[in-house]
Parts: sequence; structure tokens; C-alpha cells
Amino acid sequence: MSESNVITLRPATLADVGLLRHWDEQPQVVAADPNDDWGWEVELARTPAWREQLIAELKGLPIGFIQIIDPAQEDSHYWGDVPANLRAIDIWIGEPTELGKGYGTTMMRLALARCFADPEVTAVLIDPLTSNTRAHRFYQRLGFKFLEYRRFGDDDCSVYRLDRATWSEFNAQSP
Repeated sequence: MSESNVITLRPATLADVGLLRHWDEQPQVVAADPNDDWGWEVELARTPAWREQLIAELKGLPIGFIQIIDPAQEDSHYWGDVPANLRAIDIWIGEPTELGKGYGTTMMRLALARCFADPEVTAVLIDPLTSNTRAHRFYQRLGFKFLEYRRFGDDDCSVYRLDRATWSEFNAQSP
């Protein structure tokens, strides 16, 4: 990756509320997450041990958001009854002009490396809308395997899982 494409992750803070609200209104974010109210002012003020909320920056400029949770510990029990030692990721690129440039792939690789840095983590879950076939292809290219169809609130989702062994294999093949 060239120096101009280096992406870093930093914790999201209350100073990011305006930016995150703006991104929430972008068409690709609405299409991927149409029924959620993230409650940014409340959630960014909390720092539970089971969650990281991160801003992806390209050369110091915010381009996307990543949330990593421990779904067994998460307080709303969104994922239901799941085993320990999993992580779940939400990810999006904020501006439509930044899509299709490989940033999402880099962001996801950084997030996965963060998840699997904990030797206890066995797998990562994601839940794109069933209608979001572009996201399905994206996750499959990263090694995620389809697990099941599931309804979360008002959303029909396709749950995918990436096991540590598959991630290790994909990671070893990546440049």
C-alpha cells in the first residue's frame, strides 16, 4: 500500500457526532443501515469494555466508521444468545465519493487484525442486509462464510462468519 493510502483507526469521540450524523444521511449508509438510530451523543459518551467505536482516517481525514463488539457481552443482546469469544463488526465508508477505492478492504483488514489480536477470539460475525449483495461479495472476498438468514428488528440480514483459521490463511496470502 502506498504511503498516500495509509489508513489509521482512532477512537470515535463526542467531537465526531456531527460527522457521524452527516454520514448517517449518506445514501450508501442509509441503504446498508436503514432502521437504526445510533444515538451518537449517548453512545459516544459511553466506553463499555465490550465495544470499540472507531473512526478510520486517510492521511488524517475521516473516511469511515467501524464498531467492534463482543456480542456475548453487548448490553442490548442484539445478537441473542451467542457463545463467548466472538466479535461482531459494523463498518461503513462515510462519503459516496470514497467508495470503490479499496478503503473498505483496508478498514476491514485493520478491524479483523484488532479482533484476532486477542488470542481468545475464535470468529467474527457480520450481518449485512440480505438485499445488499455488494456487501456479501465484499465479505466473501475477505473469507467470510454465509451462516444463516436472520431478522434483526425490521431488517432481513444475512449473517456471515469468519473463523480465525480462515482469517489466518487469508492474512498469510495478502500482500
